[in-house]
Amino acid sequence: MTDTVEDVDLPYDEEEASQQEKIEALRERLEVLEAQNEEMRDKLLDANAENNKYQQKLERLTHENKKLKQSPLFVATVQELTDEGVIIKQHGNNQEAVTEVTEEMREEIEPDSRVAVNNSLSIVKTLDDETDVRARVMEVSESPGVTYADIGGLEEQMNEVRETVEMPLNKPGAFDEVGIEPPSGVLLYGPPGTGKTMLAKAVANETDATFIKMAGSELVHKFIGEGAKLVRDLFQVARDHEPAVIFIDEIDAIAAKRTESKTSGDAEVQRTMMQLLSEMDGFEDRGNIRIIAATNRFDMLDRAILRP
Repeated sequence: MTDTVEDVDLPYDEEEASQQEKIEALRERLEVLEAQNEEMRDKLLDANAENNKYQQKLERLTHENKKLKQSPLFVATVQELTDEGVIIKQHGNNQEAVTEVTEEMREEIEPDSRVAVNNSLSIVKTLDDETDVRARVMEVSESPGVTYADIGGLEEQMNEVRETVEMPLNKPGAFDEVGIEPPSGVLLYGPPGTGKTMLAKAVANETDATFIKMAGSELVHKFIGEGAKLVRDLFQVARDHEPAVIFIDEIDAIAAKRTESKTSGDAEVQRTMMQLLSEMDGFEDRGNIRIIAATNRFDMLDRAILRP
């Protein structure tokens, strides 16, 4: 702690001290005051910094408290844009309504856009397109440590995979020059332990494309339409990150031969397979996406999944 003014001893008697002695005493007192002033200034700066920190925290908590008190917004889908307004359908109850929007908001939305509406069904803001989070997490961010050099005895299969999967992604112009549309993908089949998954890992390591992996059993769901929706979202993620390679392991879980079974579970699996076939080789362009499928039950696969 710095000395206070009272701590400074005056080396003279007020009546007998010379002018020089008084000046020296006042100089010492001034130095003490300056030191005290500097110390108080530092404390003031520290207090202001602490006050700013608590002020920011108070503003953040006030903002969060205000948001928590707000009424929740409802999710709806834009059905149509008309001169009278925007027709929306609310999720959950499928209630349709016509609402007015500003010109700026009208420019941002289009049919099938997801929007947030308030209690009066007025559009508050637009939302991102819906994509199943399960499809997004299937993207492989780190390349596996397997290369073609680690695989032995499959030279012919490796060459076919390179020609079918890698070449269309790396050299699409080569197919355009000869007027050939590259195949949608390749099916790897054989007993367990013959290198099917290793070959897919090598492709993920060698190619610069986005690699998305999944097991066929992940597409089997209890409720109607869930499996087909996941397939759509899976391919949408691939389209958003073209070029892309989709690896479906144990594809026989959803691509088994169709039967006359009337159970809801079998019907849902068949619907999922139909959606997969539509995405692979349907009416819409698949884009720069290649599929690698693997199975050890080739005899169980439906003929539709084996078509060229």
